[in-house]
Amino acid sequence: MSLSIQPFFHKDSGTFTYVVACLTTNHSAIIDPCYDFDLSSGTISTAFAQTVVQYIKDNNYKNQWILETHAHADHLSSAQWLKEQVGGLIGIGEGIVKVQQHFKSVFGFDDSFATDGSQFDQLLKEQELKLGERSIQVINTPGHTNDSVAYKIDNHLFVGDTVFAPNLGSARCDFPGGDAEALYESIQKIYSYQDHIIHLCHDYPKENNEPLSSISVAEMLLSNIQINKNKSKHEYIEARNKRDSTLAVPKLLYPAVQFNINAGKPFETSAPFFLKIPIKLK
Repeated sequence: MSLSIQPFFHKDSGTFTYVVACLTTNHSAIIDPCYDFDLSSGTISTAFAQTVVQYIKDNNYKNQWILETHAHADHLSSAQWLKEQVGGLIGIGEGIVKVQQHFKSVFGFDDSFATDGSQFDQLLKEQELKLGERSIQVINTPGHTNDSVAYKIDNHLFVGDTVFAPNLGSARCDFPGGDAEALYESIQKIYSYQDHIIHLCHDYPKENNEPLSSISVAEMLLSNIQINKNKSKHEYIEARNKRDSTLAVPKLLYPAVQFNINAGKPFETSAPFFLKIPIKLK
């Protein structure tokens, strides 16, 4: 087999980080990397990211890419730290520009914060990237956020926050730039690859259960509780919007978004650095 896929589960955020490698050339890509972050103490740790680095070094991989499926709201990206450790270009969907423009206003950033995506090494549209002798096809998947993309490598799909494990359904669509109809269409695009394997970005298993990292498209079409082959677009949109109206704000939304729209780094160049929390009066 000329392709290796290794998931790493970040339990605190329920996130999967993947290392995908072309075994012909030993080139690798990291997808959706995480820092450990303790909100109450404001402490960032590289413990989880170090397991990824060690795996890459143990296998003598030459890291080529660090790919984000979008600017996450539930964990802080360790992309910059990983780049320092193992190399690789940091890529994200070109829709990050819209996300940056929105949150620049939310956080009251001044003009020193660029909203052209220049913090990232490469802004991605629907295109092909090289991973050694393999190809990575970038697929636009808006609906959860403006910058959401999936990555297709051979018959494997790394789908980010589009569709979740069957018992969880799909991503929420109430974030800025979110749209349930757009997400429905994006998931149909994913479902069109019926002989492929979906590699999930998240799972939230109950106690003593193992997290689910992958599932076939065929099985997802049959068993997803929110979006399956029997669910119409209208039914999905209505149910998704109703569900979103009941959801709480993710607890790491403000720290994570500030960090992640800046390509996984703080705005200050020296520690200690500070993050903003917008306060609203009711």
